[in-house]
Amino acid sequence: MSLEELYRYINWRMDPADERARERFEGITEFFESISDRLPGGGRVLDVCAGTGIAGVALAKATDARLLTVLDARREDLELAKEWLRIAGINPELRLVRGDAREVANLVDEHDIAILWGYTMPHFDPFDAVKLFANVALTLSDDGVFIIEDMDRVYWILYRAGYREFLVEGRRENYTIASMHEGYDFKRGTFKRGYYVLPGLRKIETVDFHYWDLATQLAIGRVFFREHELIEREAHGNPRVGTVIVLRRPVKETARGVLKNFSASSL
Repeated sequence: MSLEELYRYINWRMDPADERARERFEGITEFFESISDRLPGGGRVLDVCAGTGIAGVALAKATDARLLTVLDARREDLELAKEWLRIAGINPELRLVRGDAREVANLVDEHDIAILWGYTMPHFDPFDAVKLFANVALTLSDDGVFIIEDMDRVYWILYRAGYREFLVEGRRENYTIASMHEGYDFKRGTFKRGYYVLPGLRKIETVDFHYWDLATQLAIGRVFFREHELIEREAHGNPRVGTVIVLRRPVKETARGVLKNFSASSL
């Protein structure tokens, strides 16, 4: 089993054939246009954990990018970035890269803006997050920007909603997807959730999640970037976009030193 199979069942609203995904695309584009005066224009955009590239294409359109690199571990999603470019009506150079976001500095050339969009951070435990932020810092130009869309899961899930042993994740015409608690890894700080298709209780995959708060992400980001900004949902007012972290001006010496230490040790 793999995440690819799980994502076939869970609709993340990123397929260009989905009308609601196209509405989401318009909302993301509007957000990037609203902050475009604070972003490098005409540059090189890197979409990390991109899926179909829905957010990367929106950013490329808003900033008139000349290059868009779309990176994801799932091959079948990457090809759909071409359709998003057609819908957006833009034609930057497109590079499709299949690979591990934690190794992105070894997979792509220098870029001016990198994004991690779509509430992806739970897939990274704290150790993975440090590697991710360091790698992104190394891919960016000296005045580069790293943008993350997320939410505060410590507040909204662990405090407001409460952690659920069993949770219905989504319903479709012929099936329901549910997840169940299957353990906790104290060393990596991750909850294990088993995903099942109902009826029949057929297991798809066990996934590890770390429930991030925003402050910790900002703190890690501040290690690898000289400037940080938090744009809360209430402040930007766009219903199709979550809270946004903006990190600017990478500290590459720190990133190299941390990754060197990671490669010399193991958990």
